[in-house]
Amino acid sequence: MDKEEEQKSIRNEFYDNVNMAPKELEEWLKTEESKSVGQDSGSGESIGHKSGKKIIDIKNKNKDELTKSDYEHMKKVNSYVSRHTAQGPSSDKKESPWRYSLMNWGHDPCKNGGC
Repeated sequence: MDKEEEQKSIRNEFYDNVNMAPKELEEWLKTEESKSVGQDSGSGESIGHKSGKKIIDIKNKNKDELTKSDYEHMKKVNSYVSRHTAQGPSSDKKESPWRYSLMNWGHDPCKNGGC
């Protein structure tokens, strides 16, 4: 697979995984629920919360504006969403730290009847 094909694959997976619109994610990141979950990045803000801000930035760019760093972050998001969705709770998904963490990464598992 050449670089262009690889980037297209990463983008497609990213846009499949990130099912929250930039504005929706921006509003979510302001909530106490969003700030209450995730591993501290060392600055008092969780890794996922920081990721959400970068996801908004990426989603507001045109394809030709994406940088190597953006693609690296998209791969990280794809990996996180794939891994974390498989670890969901058996009940009370809607009001769970599991869902809140995924939402910080731009993925709401309750969309489209998921909860």
